[in-house]
Amino acid sequence: MLLSEPADAFAAELARQTRPADWVNPLPRTRYDLVVLGGGPAGLVCAVGATAVGASVALVERYRLGGDCLHFGCVPSKALIASARAAALARRAEDWAIQLPEPRIDFTAVMQRVRRLRAQISPADSATRLAQLGVDVFFGEGRFISRDSIDVSDRKLRFLRAVVATGSRPADPGIPGLTPERFLTNESIFHLTERPKHLIVLGGGPQGCELAQAFARLGSEVSLISREPRLLPRDEPEASALIQAALERDGVRLYLGAVPTSGAQGEIHFAFHGQIRRLVGDVILAATGRVPNVQDLGLEAAGVKFTPEGVVVNDFLRTTNPRIFAAGDVCGSYRYTHAADAMARLVVRNALFFGRARFSRFVIPHCTFTDPEVASVGLTAASAERKGVSLTTYRLELAETDRARAVSYTHLRA
Repeated sequence: MLLSEPADAFAAELARQTRPADWVNPLPRTRYDLVVLGGGPAGLVCAVGATAVGASVALVERYRLGGDCLHFGCVPSKALIASARAAALARRAEDWAIQLPEPRIDFTAVMQRVRRLRAQISPADSATRLAQLGVDVFFGEGRFISRDSIDVSDRKLRFLRAVVATGSRPADPGIPGLTPERFLTNESIFHLTERPKHLIVLGGGPQGCELAQAFARLGSEVSLISREPRLLPRDEPEASALIQAALERDGVRLYLGAVPTSGAQGEIHFAFHGQIRRLVGDVILAATGRVPNVQDLGLEAAGVKFTPEGVVVNDFLRTTNPRIFAAGDVCGSYRYTHAADAMARLVVRNALFFGRARFSRFVIPHCTFTDPEVASVGLTAASAERKGVSLTTYRLELAETDRARAVSYTHLRA
């Protein structure tokens, strides 16, 4: 389903901050201490951090600064979730002894608010701000042409060190007949200006769960199809059960353990409980994971090994070329903004100061921003068992605490 970004004042401001139309790439220095390929969270932290300690830094971005977090991920999704949560609270107002009518939802205004907030936040990632901090910002397709240089817009950037921080993109769901123009991803779902009557979500991970619940609360009929037998398969089973109950309570129809067999415009066929089912909707959202952006970067010319899973790095985030490091989604299994931030800080230390900081020493938490939110840090019981780690488990039902009773959240049970 082809869907363009609405051409409003908020889109114009976002573009003005993150890729100004009149931007002129600077003349390259003779050699940079650090060249950063990619202007998402990992690349921005690398560039700003390295500049702060006196390094000469160039940053190369092919699209817009800010990456997935600003444009397609954290910022717009949390803005949408906030509006959806407000609608849900209004419907449940009687739980707090407040009488309210059924909320009237202006979906167009909700999505306009998403775009407005994104534009308001964008100055933090702007090209002007980076330039003021001392970073040389280059827009264009960056590509390694040797082990110590990158070409961008026919300008050669030589470096002592470089970092690949090109992020990831939505994975194709791989369903016969469901070609890219027939579905949306997180990179296009926020372009909607009219509420889908029926949204079909493919995938039961964090992104699929968050957006399925949000759209259901905003008035769409929502069906979620997942190949996995439970939602959030990387989380504890109790967390999965809690979120399943929450989504069903909000009206999301779940088809778990279902195998899509074919698709068309607004249509999915899938095997479910021994039968072939058919769903027809007006919008299909593919939330089936992400793949790293490693194509067309000239990594071979730089002597950097990569696989379909991403750039190969050691525990110090160094690639097979000792001059080049990697950070963020392009090399990590922890595809979160805060993980990209942590990796970038490690790269600055190891690349510029001959540090020996190890990524394996980090403990990365994660959170799914459904209602209720579920979070995890460290080993799950299942992963501990696979590693042969003995655990003692303590369990407290949130709904049975005094705080939950006081705020009318006793419905939160796994």
